[in-house]
Amino acid sequence: MTPEAAIEDAHRGALKPVYVVTGDERFVANEVLGALRHAAIGTAIAAFNEDKFTAGESDIKRVLGACRTLPMMAARRFVHVRSIDRWDGAEALDELAAYAESANESTCLVITGEKLDGRRKLAAIGKKRDFHVLCNTLDDRAVAKWIAARSQTLGHAVDPEAAELICQLVGPTLGFVNDAIERLALYVGEDNGKGRPITEEAIVECIVRVRTADVWALVDAAGQRNLAGALALLADVYDPRDRGLPLLGALAWSVRQFLKFAIALESGQSADVAGRAANVFPSSKVRDFAQRAKMLRAREAEQWLVVLAETDAALKSSRRPADAILEDSLVRLCRQRT
Repeated sequence: MTPEAAIEDAHRGALKPVYVVTGDERFVANEVLGALRHAAIGTAIAAFNEDKFTAGESDIKRVLGACRTLPMMAARRFVHVRSIDRWDGAEALDELAAYAESANESTCLVITGEKLDGRRKLAAIGKKRDFHVLCNTLDDRAVAKWIAARSQTLGHAVDPEAAELICQLVGPTLGFVNDAIERLALYVGEDNGKGRPITEEAIVECIVRVRTADVWALVDAAGQRNLAGALALLADVYDPRDRGLPLLGALAWSVRQFLKFAIALESGQSADVAGRAANVFPSSKVRDFAQRAKMLRAREAEQWLVVLAETDAALKSSRRPADAILEDSLVRLCRQRT
């Protein structure tokens, strides 16, 4: 079952008696949990109709006893068991599986944790009866779609390029992404009661803390094989507080945008058509892109993206100083390729 399907169950009030919510995307898991809890308890007195347990600390008999207790002045009880991973033995999970096969319809039992052992009977029943909700980390494309949907929910449009930029800068953890979207929504504000669109300029101002002009200056210096100039620019814009990750994200996004432009141009399209394909506006920016295309080919831009991806991995895993990693990356970008 997808998180969206579980939340839809909650909105319709058509709750299953058991849900198992697992995965490493905590923000989505918490959203599912919150929606199920609200749908189960509603305006009822929570103190009479809610129980919370932690696996490994609470006896399974107490958990099942709470599940079989009738609600008081309410339609349902809500029972939450967290950290299912802490039940190492088969006994507790097997008892939960037995309960799930004939669960109390007046209780909504939600079991959460990082993962559920697929060899357990509970996993098989969860798949068969469609109550196992998987909240796994999304890939970049899915995150960009999630950003667009979340922004729309808040009343603000965001174009695909801007959504991709947000993804590159703060993704893929949706808690951080959601925080960024909420800050952007507050920043752009409203106009006559309607939310203004979230633009690249707003993203640069609120999240990147690096001007777009500086990012493109880095691209131009590297494209011209001007290593000294590129290193000087890096020294000016590098922020040790964030290890240069927002800068790298903005740089990768800019190179991707240029690559779309270069591919369209090399396929025989006019600069204006290529600009529309890469979402480059206004016309003055299209002229800038056309000039860059004279010194940087699409194939080389593709190689740059490989270098930037490797740099991202190094920044997130290496113990080397972040500025040294970024300097090495610029050396590679400035190197003449055949």
